[in-house]
Amino acid sequence: MTLHEDWAAIPQGAHGAAVALGNFDGVHLGHVHLLKSLHAARPDLPLGAVTFEPHPREFFRPQDPPIRLMLPAIRARFLHEQGVKQIFQLPFDADFSHRSPEQFVEEVLHRALGVQHVACGPDFAFGHRRAGSIDFLAHRLEALGIGLTVVPPLTDISGPFSSSRIRRLLQEGYPERAAEELGRPWFIAGAVTHGDKRGRLLGFPTANIPLGRHIEPARGVYAVTVHHPDGRMIPGVANIGRRPTINDGQESRLEAHLFDTNEDLYGQTLEVSLHRLLREERRFDGLDALKAQIAEDASQARAALGSSV
Repeated sequence: MTLHEDWAAIPQGAHGAAVALGNFDGVHLGHVHLLKSLHAARPDLPLGAVTFEPHPREFFRPQDPPIRLMLPAIRARFLHEQGVKQIFQLPFDADFSHRSPEQFVEEVLHRALGVQHVACGPDFAFGHRRAGSIDFLAHRLEALGIGLTVVPPLTDISGPFSSSRIRRLLQEGYPERAAEELGRPWFIAGAVTHGDKRGRLLGFPTANIPLGRHIEPARGVYAVTVHHPDGRMIPGVANIGRRPTINDGQESRLEAHLFDTNEDLYGQTLEVSLHRLLREERRFDGLDALKAQIAEDASQARAALGSSV
């Protein structure tokens, strides 16, 4: 897999791919359906993906809370797992946002990327003010000798699979349902940072990981598994929120207690997968009550993970 981040300097060897268009946030089952449909349409061509960084919504609405299901490096990893050989990660900035639909097709897809075939969903819109329609795309690509496959969305009883639908499930506290649409548990990836060490004083040391650009799921306590860089998958319990009993600060964080593990994790990059919301975040009457509740949370998490992971 090759990641290209400068669309104006694509080597000739990367030309000639069949590419899927989209943001691919989460690389969920709907995205997998799109990629598989493209490969079925053009199995003779290298499989590629054209995506954007940052997400256009992040660019146009920087004041909004983070929305990302996954960070770019993780997205590239999962696209590669789906057989994508060429990832064209287009920088989405002011200049790019003002490109017309014609410029996107002619200058980017045709001249710079040299694509031979394109696939997208029926609602794909592009160019300045999203003026480019599927009909326009089909017309221009045909004139340039480039094929197009419009792939109907993957749907279930609730409608089309989408990143926005998965975000809502996480914000409503249903990580197990989000996992069904992702094809895997949703996880937060990040480096372990130093906290205030209160978890250790309470008898439950935690690995603190900033949410960063990840979407904030429902605040509360979760049964989790933690993927260690050495390949181990360690069960645990985690709190996501502002810790109202200890700290009334405004910054949410993830604090994960790894079961039966006592090692220095500072600086390690962990992936913390959410499996089940055990309870919502709430305030307790002092540290003793909090400590007792954490012990109960840990017990519930062990039981939940024993039956579902």
